[in-house]
Amino acid sequence: MKSAVETLNPTRVRLTVEVPFEELKPSLDAAYKKINDQVTVPGFRKGKIPARVIDQRFGRGAVLEEAINEALPKFYTEAVESGELNVLGQPDVDITEFNDGDELKFTAEVDIRPTLEIPDYSGIEVVVDAVEVAEEDVDTSLEQLRDRFASTTPVDRPAAEGDVVVVDLEASVDGKVLDDGIATGVSYTIGSGQLLEGIDEAVTGLSKGGSATFTSELRGGSAAGVAATVKVDVSDVQARELPSLDDEFAQLASEFDTLEELREDSRKRLARVKAYDQATQAQEKVLDALIELVEVPIPEKLLKDEIETRVHNLEHHQFPATGQTWESFLEGEGKTREEYDAELENQSVKGIKTQFILDELVSKEKLSVNQEELTEHLVRRAASSGMTPDQFAQAVVEGGQVPMLVGEVARGKALALVVEAAKVTDTNGETVELEDEEDETAETVDAAALSGEGAAAEDEQPAEQ
Repeated sequence: MKSAVETLNPTRVRLTVEVPFEELKPSLDAAYKKINDQVTVPGFRKGKIPARVIDQRFGRGAVLEEAINEALPKFYTEAVESGELNVLGQPDVDITEFNDGDELKFTAEVDIRPTLEIPDYSGIEVVVDAVEVAEEDVDTSLEQLRDRFASTTPVDRPAAEGDVVVVDLEASVDGKVLDDGIATGVSYTIGSGQLLEGIDEAVTGLSKGGSATFTSELRGGSAAGVAATVKVDVSDVQARELPSLDDEFAQLASEFDTLEELREDSRKRLARVKAYDQATQAQEKVLDALIELVEVPIPEKLLKDEIETRVHNLEHHQFPATGQTWESFLEGEGKTREEYDAELENQSVKGIKTQFILDELVSKEKLSVNQEELTEHLVRRAASSGMTPDQFAQAVVEGGQVPMLVGEVARGKALALVVEAAKVTDTNGETVELEDEEDETAETVDAAALSGEGAAAEDEQPAEQ
């Protein structure tokens, strides 16, 4: 077999492959065997039909087509390996010449990872927010904790903002009550915005036994996204009472004996959260600076596929789960479809650049991933997915996603190297020392990288012709 590589642009090549007919013999033999196992010819035992009979009965062309379909992936892979190409996605294969007994000639156009030059990144400098916990932050944290320990008391008066109402709901569309549009005994805090749009106005001012009707777009169920008429009956009105902010509350809500101890613990916890946010901000800013340093050609087909994957996930996963439509989604985002599409393209470009650059760094720095690092990353991913580590690990193995996880960890380690080399200062001019970056950089990389298979799909085999 002979092959040649023609560079069409920095991210796409054309392979020209010539295969002598004798090298097709194993595939021809396999084709005859496959047909033998599938057909029956009177006078011959199954699997024992001579090749000449198969040619007479079913045509030599059918055998050749089967043989070529079986052989193409192998010869394509050999050509890719011979050319030392790092391919992306499926090739476009075209058989340019083939006659029975003569050599097979075909071309395969395919996207490749571009060759990148990673410049010296040690001069990257970024500024991040300082870790500062104001007394107002502590006050807000304690108020939120206090709110969680609020009690309710039935009251004989009209409902007002902040009250809890117990309601029965009945939704109908075009005068017909929906089968899944009835809910009873629902507790709702007026002003929380956690139920249906319009319910706050409908129940405010109603007393126990009162009723109202309002129109709202349903968020889930059989009529998700549809404007429905909703009847609400108030069966109880309850006033919320907050506990006093004192030592007794500290003992009720925590393991501390005094309010001051609780305040100090809240202050430390908020500082840890802000430090984590600071580290994440540093990683994101360093990554953005690194991307600016490197010229990265983007494969057009890869970008198109990535955008289509993200849109598909919205339309077929997120929207059905949340009861959204494009109209309601864009309204919530505060964008037009054109603005959203432009933002989506920018995000996809950044994701592709991130993966290409960090993969190049992994190769350049000869970074590897050990079992302990992979296990730690798997545990974190499992926690964010709501699955147990064993469940997540099983899903990863069954889905063939282990290489993807290894890539995420390796890219996290690559970004950690860049962050370590960068100069990070806060808004107060203080140098920021980041610890355990590798535990968090993978998450930063995940947020920026591809949501679909995208650039991770390498060394794909061609589809059968």
